[in-house]
Amino acid sequence: MTPSTGPGGRPGSAAWELLLPAASAPARGRGRALQAALRDAVRSGRLAQGTRLPSSRDLAADLGVSRGLVTEAYEQLTAEGYLRSGRGAGTWVGDAVRAAVPRTRDLAPRSPGALVDFVPGTPDLSLFPRSAWAAAQRGVLAELPHEDLGYPDPRGLPRLRTALAELLTRRRGVVADPERIVVVSGVAQASALLGGVLHARGVRAVGVEDPGSPQHCALYASAGVSAVPLPLDEEGLAVGPLRASGVRAVVTTPAHQFPTGIAYSARRRAELLDWARSVDGLVLEDDYDGDFRYDRAPVGALQGLDAEHVAYTGSVSKSLAPGLRLGWLLVPPSLMDEVVERKRTTDLGHPALDQAVFARFLERGDYDRQLRLCQRAYRERRDTLVAALAEHFPGARVSGIAAGLHAIAALPGRHGPEERFLADVAGAGVAVRPLTAYGHTGGGAGAGPGVRLVLGYAHLAPARIREGVRLMAGAARPGGR
Repeated sequence: MTPSTGPGGRPGSAAWELLLPAASAPARGRGRALQAALRDAVRSGRLAQGTRLPSSRDLAADLGVSRGLVTEAYEQLTAEGYLRSGRGAGTWVGDAVRAAVPRTRDLAPRSPGALVDFVPGTPDLSLFPRSAWAAAQRGVLAELPHEDLGYPDPRGLPRLRTALAELLTRRRGVVADPERIVVVSGVAQASALLGGVLHARGVRAVGVEDPGSPQHCALYASAGVSAVPLPLDEEGLAVGPLRASGVRAVVTTPAHQFPTGIAYSARRRAELLDWARSVDGLVLEDDYDGDFRYDRAPVGALQGLDAEHVAYTGSVSKSLAPGLRLGWLLVPPSLMDEVVERKRTTDLGHPALDQAVFARFLERGDYDRQLRLCQRAYRERRDTLVAALAEHFPGARVSGIAAGLHAIAALPGRHGPEERFLADVAGAGVAVRPLTAYGHTGGGAGAGPGVRLVLGYAHLAPARIREGVRLMAGAARPGGR
C-alpha cells in the first residue's frame, strides 16, 4: 500500500504500523530489525518513491523507540541508496529501488488437480528411511574429521567412492575402481559432464533411443551436443541405424529400456559393444532402475563387459529420493581427467556431509535393506496394476519385463483413438502419459488406432492404483460411443 499522508505531506502515524513489530523486537536486535523493516517497505513499494519520511524525532515518538535508533536507520539506508536526504530538506524515499512484488513459486514437476497420477518417474517417497538416515547423520556429525568439511576431492569422498565400488560390483556387476568413480548430483549432472567433455573433443552429436527419455536430449543439447534419435526393435537399440547415423556416442538404458520396458538381449548387448570398439566410440549407460527386477535376478550392467567403452551412471532417485541429489558416474580411463576437471570447475565437489552420510548408510547395510523394502512394495504394486487392468480393460496387454517403476499397457483398439481417450481420462481426474509422448521423431513408437500408456505405479498405494484404473475405465468411451 502507499502510506497515507498527514500534514506537511509526510505519512501519517497509521502508515508506520508496518514498523511496529521491529520496534518491539528485543533491545539488542531492535536497530537491525528497524532497518530491515524500512528496507523491505521500500523494496515492496509500500513506501513509494518520493515519499517524505517523518523526522527522526517524530518517528521515534510514534514507535516508542529512541531517536538515535531511528537516526542510525536513516543514515544506514541513505548510505545504501534506499533513502535520500538533504540538509534541512528532510529524508525521502530514493528512486534507486524498483519495487517488485515478491513471489515464491514451486516449479517442481507435478500433475496439478489429478485425483490419481500415473505419470512415471517418481518412487514412493513415504518409504524414505527417515530413522536410519537420521541415525547416519548423527553418527557422521559425531565422528567426521574437521578437515573433511573443507573443499572435497571433486570425485567425491574416498570413503563414499570405496563403498559405492563395493555396492556396484556386488549388485550390478560393474568394473568399479574407486579411483574412477565420480560422485554427482544425479544422472542429469553425469550427462551434463559427459556432454561437456564430448563437446570439448569436437563431438557435436550423440545417439539417443527413440522412444526414450526426453531429458537425454535436453541435457546434451545444453552442452552443445545435438541428439540423433535412433529406433529400437524387440532386442534393443537397432544397430543398423546406429552404424548408419555416423555418431560415435550413444545413450542407452539396456537393463530396462525407458519407456518401452524391454531389456536388451545378450546378442544386442554384444553388437552394441562391437560397434563401440569398431568406431572407438562411447556407450553412455543410464542404469536408472537396474536394481528393480521382480521375475529374476537383475541383468548385470553393460559396463561390466567393457569398462573402456562404457560410461556408467546411476543414482538414488528411485531407491531413496530424487531430492537427495546423489548419484555416481563410472568413467572410462580415457575421459577421467577431463570429467574430473569439469566437475571441479562446475561445483568444487559434492556436499561433504551428504556424501559422508550416504557412505555410512551404505557401510551399515541400510541401503541394501532399503532396496529390499522397495522391491517388495513395487512388485506388489505392479501386480496390482496388472490385475486391475485385466479386470477393467479386458484384452489389455502389459508388455516389457517385470521391473522398474512403470509398465506399458496396450489397450484394445476399441478404446482409441488415443487423443479422445486421453481427454476422457483427464476429465475424470486421472493423469497418464501415452507412449507416443516419448517419441523424438513425431509420432513415436506405438502410434496407431489403439492406446499405449506408460503407467507409473511405484508412488501409488495398491488401493490408489485400483481406483485409478477404475476411473479410467469409467471415463473411456469404447466403440466410438
